[in-house]
Amino acid sequence: MTTKGFLRPLTRRAMLSGTAGAATFIATSPLHSPAIAQNAPLKVGMMLPYTGTYAKLGQFIDDGFRLYVEQKGGKLGGRDIAFVQVDDESKPEAATDNMNRLVGREKADVVIGTVHSGVAMAMVKVARDTKTLLIIPNAGANDATGPACAPNIFRTSFSNWQSTYPMGKVMADAGIKNVVTITWRYTAGAEMIGAFAENFTKNGGKIVADLTVPFPEVEFQALITQIAQLKPDAVFSFFAGGGAVKFVKDYAAAGLNKTIPLYGAGFLTDGTIEAQGEAAKGIRTTLHYADNLDNPANLAFLKAFKAKTGKDGDIYAVQGYDGAALLDIGLTAVGGDFNARDKMIAAMGAAKIDSPRGPLSFNKAHNPIQNIYLREVRNGRNEMISVAQAAVDDPARGCKMT
Repeated sequence: MTTKGFLRPLTRRAMLSGTAGAATFIATSPLHSPAIAQNAPLKVGMMLPYTGTYAKLGQFIDDGFRLYVEQKGGKLGGRDIAFVQVDDESKPEAATDNMNRLVGREKADVVIGTVHSGVAMAMVKVARDTKTLLIIPNAGANDATGPACAPNIFRTSFSNWQSTYPMGKVMADAGIKNVVTITWRYTAGAEMIGAFAENFTKNGGKIVADLTVPFPEVEFQALITQIAQLKPDAVFSFFAGGGAVKFVKDYAAAGLNKTIPLYGAGFLTDGTIEAQGEAAKGIRTTLHYADNLDNPANLAFLKAFKAKTGKDGDIYAVQGYDGAALLDIGLTAVGGDFNARDKMIAAMGAAKIDSPRGPLSFNKAHNPIQNIYLREVRNGRNEMISVAQAAVDDPARGCKMT
């Protein structure tokens, strides 16, 4: 394990960026016992990628969470909030030690994380073992709300199955018969491609090739050449962050975007369009958010996020924002008393959030129930074409909640 992931909690920026300020954080961080729990700030551990391929994604989740807390005057459920950060660097091999540091040494009451599915599953194991409240604001590993589900684990993002399953029927209904899939060779890639293929083949489609590259490799040329030789009706892909930028630009540079339509999980173009430029134009994806969702919650969120960061909000920021909203609902139900865990968790499980993404509730496994939208890159945005499937509820296969 490197020390790099532990620098943030000790830096001046990390101390000052939380809504409880540095003086409060330093004064209260050594205190962590039931006797003073109601008076001390609730400590929220942010375990996200702040460097590497997913750095922008992690920062937007962080910014979205903090925005909600700031809008509530630095409190959730009337309870002051203090932050401690760890850069997980999207490294599964360091995840258990990073999580144990937050829960053990830093005494985090709640942990928010992460982006990478492999890292998230290590976090889930520690959360299950220690009964720590964990809110997952991005990683879609199916097992987190499947076989590894637990009362103290919630997700404000999606399951990998949920985000791409609707696209299978969408593409089949569009008359597409033969598809090549391409992704990174890791949990998220396998599950997103698998869910798409499940629904696509069920509706009469055929997967002619399933191409993969190791995570986080971004050398795509050989596989793009293979796609050109196979001449499928379309390509369905999953990449995110810097890898998505490189793949989309390489695909367009090879001229394939003119002859073989590119589809994908929404992360292919979410938070990446500006860097992808013209290469992203016309790409269709499915996701639980679209940039032009015209509902009051989204319009207000986008305005506030822009004012806070100077940047346009996206689904990563929304997932962080909704993570704070969910925690707020739980803490409000118990008057800020974090020791009233059963009542708090029950309130979170029953939550109905007016999210920027649209109606958001939770199933028995604590996975979101939400709309999945068909989007197309137009005017530099992921613009909604239609609701690909309304109120999509992950089947939570293998979940035995106790």
